[in-house]
Amino acid sequence: MRSNWPVLSYPQWRATCDTLHAHTQVLGKLAATLAPPEPQLQHAALRLTARGWETSPLPAPNGSGSLVVVLDLRIHEAVVEHSGGQAHRTPLTPHRAVGQITREILDAVREVGGSVQINPTPQEVSWTVPLDEDHEHARYDRDQVSDYFAAATQAAMVLAAFRAPYRGRSTPVNAWWGSFDLAVNLFSGSPAIPPSDDFIMRNAMNAQEFAVGWWPGDERYGDAAFYAYAYPAPDNFAHMTAPPPGTHWDTRLGEYVLDWNQVLTNPDPHGTALEFARSVFRHACAVCPWDPALAASADGTPPPIA
Repeated sequence: MRSNWPVLSYPQWRATCDTLHAHTQVLGKLAATLAPPEPQLQHAALRLTARGWETSPLPAPNGSGSLVVVLDLRIHEAVVEHSGGQAHRTPLTPHRAVGQITREILDAVREVGGSVQINPTPQEVSWTVPLDEDHEHARYDRDQVSDYFAAATQAAMVLAAFRAPYRGRSTPVNAWWGSFDLAVNLFSGSPAIPPSDDFIMRNAMNAQEFAVGWWPGDERYGDAAFYAYAYPAPDNFAHMTAPPPGTHWDTRLGEYVLDWNQVLTNPDPHGTALEFARSVFRHACAVCPWDPALAASADGTPPPIA
């Protein structure tokens, strides 16, 4: 890794980004298929670890134990590990297509854990070719992946620090394979009416929440950035008084955004990103409104450990 806070140019790494994104969808679909269902679709979320993108331990379909599927972004391998000790490794190299990697991962899962089927249709992306038939996405630049992993790791630590003192219900730092972002969600304890009857919306957005996350650039927003939103949000949510420097409201996205490049210009990028998350949350708690005690806890009042 050339920098702990590297520059990310989405136009330059888009081809590799799409390939890596497609690989994460295979892991996510396995999690969605095998894990016990949880509120807000938490069972389908992945984690960003010190190795890369990982599933939580998943029940093996044949009842033989648990298995974990990993995209190891340090040594550039897709790994399937069984609690009994079996492991299969598939190299992630510049010219191996998503379809080939997908089939090898699924074959490895079936070999160590039993029969499993996933819906191979990609989700929340512009392409529609099934993952196990995708020969288009084969670009995998290891330097670009390493820069992404370094940036994502720093972003995940910001999100974890933001979440840590909060005394209400919250999620871990989730790695979402549909939108290819990292996010943490805080909940007020009140229900909410989902914005649509779509399967994801009606299950993921049925509670009042505040979300803050990070993406490495995508087709909607062509730069890496932190983002934050509240749901449901009143009309005046878009009018934040004295937002942190560099923060702007994106009308099209309906979110507050702080560009990654803006964070990098600050001598304390971690502190800059953390203050973005805290500031937008304070604003959300004031206008939504939330229990003031919950709002204060996100700033460490009372302290998380007495």
